[in-house]
Amino acid sequence: MAVDLLLGLQWGDEGKGKIVDVLTADYDIIARFQGGPNAGHTLEFDGIKHVLRTIPSGIFHDKAINVIGNGVVIDPVVFVQELDGLEQFKIDYKSKLIISRKAHIILPTHRLLDAASETSKGKAKIGSTLKGIGPTYMDKTGRNGLRIGDLEQDNWKEKYRNLANKHEALIGFHDVQIQYDLAELEKEFFTAVERLKELTFIDSEEYFQNAQRNGKTILAEGAQGSLLDIDFGTYPFVTSSNTTAAGACTGLGVAPNQIGEVYGIFKAYTTRVGSGPFPTELFDEVGAEMAKVGHEFGAVTGRPRRCGWLDLIALKYTCQINGVTQLMMMKGDVLSGFDSLQVCTGYEYKGETIHHLPYNIEAENVTPIYTEFPCWKEDLTKMTDPSQFPAELNEYIDFLEKELEIPIKVVSVGPDRTQTIHR
Repeated sequence: MAVDLLLGLQWGDEGKGKIVDVLTADYDIIARFQGGPNAGHTLEFDGIKHVLRTIPSGIFHDKAINVIGNGVVIDPVVFVQELDGLEQFKIDYKSKLIISRKAHIILPTHRLLDAASETSKGKAKIGSTLKGIGPTYMDKTGRNGLRIGDLEQDNWKEKYRNLANKHEALIGFHDVQIQYDLAELEKEFFTAVERLKELTFIDSEEYFQNAQRNGKTILAEGAQGSLLDIDFGTYPFVTSSNTTAAGACTGLGVAPNQIGEVYGIFKAYTTRVGSGPFPTELFDEVGAEMAKVGHEFGAVTGRPRRCGWLDLIALKYTCQINGVTQLMMMKGDVLSGFDSLQVCTGYEYKGETIHHLPYNIEAENVTPIYTEFPCWKEDLTKMTDPSQFPAELNEYIDFLEKELEIPIKVVSVGPDRTQTIHR
C-alpha cells in the first residue's frame, strides 16, 4: 500500500489539521513526519475547538493509530499538556499513539538557547516561536541530540546533563540577559519524561514497512508550510526541517517510490506569521478585513497573521516541488463580499516580468502583477454541495485549476469538519 501525504503549500496555517481530521476515516494510520510544538493544528467539531501541537490530527478518531515519526522534535512538557487535554474527552491515547525511537527531544535548555539567540539578533530577528525547535534540530545535525530511544537506556540522564551543560555555556556566549530557573524547569521536564515513557516507542521505519505489507492505509501529515522548508522556503525566515514531500521519506523512513497521493492544502488567499518577505501582503483595510473575518491568529502563539491576496507564482512553485496530485482550497468563505479579488500571476523582477519564484522575493526586488476577478457575495458557510457555489467562485476555482494543472477536489467553507465540500 502506498503512503499518501498531506502538505501545506503556503507559509503554514492552511488548515491541514482540519483536512487530516476529515480524511482520517479513510486511513488506518496517521503519521506526523516533521516539526515540533511550534505547529498548531486546529480541529473543530461538535462545537468544540481543539488545538494539537505534536500529536497527529487523527487522534480523535476511534480506529486510527497515530505515529510521531523520527523527523519530529518533541518537548515532553508540551506533549504532556496535550495528553492532559485529551483525557477530558476520554481518548485512549496509550493504545492509539506511538512514537519513533529516533525522534529528538527538546530540552529546557533548548528553549533558553532559542530565546538567547533570538534576543541577540536585535532587529534582525527571524521571528522564532521560541519553542526550542531550531536549537534541537541543530543538535540533531550536530550529532549531539537526545532521542526518544535514549530514554530506554540507563545513562540517559547523564547524556541529558552533558548536553544541558553545553547549552548553558552557549547561552553565555550570546551575551544577553535572560532570566530563568533551570532547576524548576528541569523538575517539570523530568516529571513529563516519566509520563512520556508510559507510551509505546517503536522503530518506525520497520513499523511502516510491516504496515504496508499488511495492507494498512497510511496518511503522512506535515507541519508548517512548504514555503517554510529549510531548503526550499524563504530562507532564512523558515523553520528548521523539511516541510515538503521529501521530508516525509526522511521523517518516517518511507521510500520515495512508496508515495501515493500528495494532497496540497492552500488558502483562497495568503497569510504569513512572523518575519520574512511576502509579495502580496496587504497593508490596507482589505488585509485587515481578511484577518478579522478569517480569525487570523496563530493557534499556538496567538500572533496575528499578515494577510494578502493569493500568490499563484508561489503556489505553482510549491505544487511542483511537492508533486501535488490533488488540491484542497481552504477558507473560501472568508473572501465573500469583497468588491473584487486579485490573484498574483506574475512578478516584476529586476526590470523584467517573470512567472517563477526567484531566489529573492524581498519587496525591493519583486512587485506582484495581479489579475482581477469578480467576487461572490453569498455566504458559503451553509452550503453543502458544489452545485450551490456562486458563478464567481466557480470562475475563481476554474482559473486556479487551469493555471496549476491540478484538480481542486475539496473546498472548505468553514472551520467545522462538516463544512467541507468535495467536488
